Amino acid sequence: MAAPQAQWPLELRFNKARAELLIRFDDGTDGAIPYELLRVESPSAETKGHGNERPPPPVRKRHIGVVGAEPVGRYALRIRFDDGHDTGLYTWPYLAELAAQKSSRMAAYLARLHELGLSRG
Repeated sequence: MAAPQAQWPLELRFNKARAELLIRFDDGTDGAIPYELLRVESPSAETKGHGNERPPPPVRKRHIGVVGAEPVGRYALRIRFDDGHDTGLYTWPYLAELAAQKSSRMAAYLARLHELGLSRG
């Protein structure tokens, strides 16, 4: 039995005015991911931790900007943020997941900031 095909991005558009990444996939799904969520959910060691460690979430990212992006092979996107962060590789499945779970992930991020007494900025 063949593995299911991953969604393939047909369009990626960074909307500076709305501070979000608009993404459309070949299966008809689409979504908008706020820059803030992209930054705080970066698939990098800074936000995900090393081993079992769970670092605090990035703070003061409410007004984060994107200064560039480039494809990495045929499987991911590297996004460069205006705070200098650029180490996360956003795979197509991960971007689809962020778009689909935008509300719940944002709520979890805000709750964690509150729990730790940190500022969204």
